[in-house]
This record gives sequence, structure tokens and C-alpha cells, in this order.
Amino acid sequence: MALHRKLLAEGLGTALLLAIVVGSGVMAQRLAGGNAAIALLANTLATVAGLYVLIELFAAASGAHFNPAVSFVAWLRGTLSASEALSYAGAQLTGAVLGVWLAHAMFGLDIVQWSAKVRPGFGACLAEGVATFGLLLVILRAPASRGAPMVAAWIGAGYWFTASTSFANPAAVLGRMLTDTFTGIAPSSAPGFVLAEFIGAAAALAVQRLFEPARRPSSPPDAVPTHV
Repeated sequence: MALHRKLLAEGLGTALLLAIVVGSGVMAQRLAGGNAAIALLANTLATVAGLYVLIELFAAASGAHFNPAVSFVAWLRGTLSASEALSYAGAQLTGAVLGVWLAHAMFGLDIVQWSAKVRPGFGACLAEGVATFGLLLVILRAPASRGAPMVAAWIGAGYWFTASTSFANPAAVLGRMLTDTFTGIAPSSAPGFVLAEFIGAAAALAVQRLFEPARRPSSPPDAVPTHV
């Protein structure tokens, strides 16, 4: 498929993903009556369902990365060129911003916002590393026919077992910086999250290589990861 179509799939998929995450967070907060646990549960269920659908829709078109950390690992594995990986990241980051703005428009909020929700501390950054490590390990090791539900399930679990509620995606960090709602993250917390995510992604690739048989120098590169 032509690169411009892959980039359209990545941008559109990421935009819809962030609209789901942020929009369901707004709706959950409005309906939960101040009960944060109920709000998080509703946000989790919407994200899991939406992510599963988006992977199924766009996996054949672009691999359904929706995540610069995933495209980074694809570049390290030789399944994307450096220019392709950068193009993917650009489409993903653009889509994330547009998706957040779409969610704001749907709920009658100010389109342009900055989050004031600080997510501080080593524990939150460590959680992001763990969440992204697990996400990439699922992507690299899941059977192709079960990748979409396994990725969605991991992210759903991460909402509850990680201190950060499992962003696991630098594009999501950018988008969620731009919303002062339930799912936001303050700009001051974002750099630590992004650094931890890329470290987690690289660690997952290192672990995956321990499971792979040694290749002869003439062997072709591995297949492209085809999920988020």
C-alpha cells in the first residue's frame, strides 16, 4: 500500500483512539457522580472496545501502530525505514491532537486547553515503562489472529494495575496534555512518561530477541509487527 494511505490510516486511527479515550473520560466523569472508580471503569471499557475495533479496521492498511513507540521498534527491527517511521510518528502525533480537539467539540468544551493534572513521581514513570514494555511484548509475541484482543486486553488491565493508568504511547501523552479533563496529563509530567515509554519499548525488543532463534546473515528481516 502507498505510504500516503498508510499515513492516513495511522492519523485517522490515532485520532479516533484519542477521541475515544478523552471523550469516554469526559462522559464517565459527568455520569459517575464523583466516584473515580466508576469513572475509570467506564473509561477502561470504552478504550478496550474502541482499541480492538480500530486495530481490526486498520491493521491491514498500516499495521495499526497508532503509537510512535511501536513505529520506533518497527524501525529497530528493520521493518520500517527511518523516514517511514518518522512519517508514521508525524501522522500519529497529528492525529492525537485532532482526536482530542474532536472530543472537546463533541462535548461543548473549549477546543484548546492545557491539562493541570500532575502525575508526578518515579512510580508513575516506572509504571509507564512497564505498561509500554508489556504492550510491545504482546505486539511482538502475540499470534497474528489474536493480536487485537490481546493488545486491547493488556491496555485495559494497565488502566488498573499501573500507577499511571497505562498511557503506553507518546502520541497519547501529547494529546492528553491538551485536555484539562479526566484523562489529562500536565505538561510538566509528560517528558518522564515519554522517556519511560521508549525505554520500555526498547526493553521489550531486547527480551523478544532472547526468544528468537539466531538468524544467518543472509536471512530476511522479521515480519512487520501488525498491531498497535
